[in-house]
Amino acid sequence: MDMSGARWRKSTRSGSNGGSCVEVADNLPGVIGVRDSKDPAGPVLVFTPQSWRAFVDFAKRP
Repeated sequence: MDMSGARWRKSTRSGSNGGSCVEVADNLPGVIGVRDSKDPAGPVLVFTPQSWRAFVDFAKRP
């Protein structure tokens, strides 16, 4: 999958100390990309928007 047009962003909850963060790209049609911020040239996990929303909703549960 071509992710060259992805605009990556970190969570607003990520610290500025360069720690363990993920970056998300949600600007491509039909896919959500997720990658390790420490390895931007590394692998990318790709989700459908529905799967990503389900994951985020589950992660927000108390």
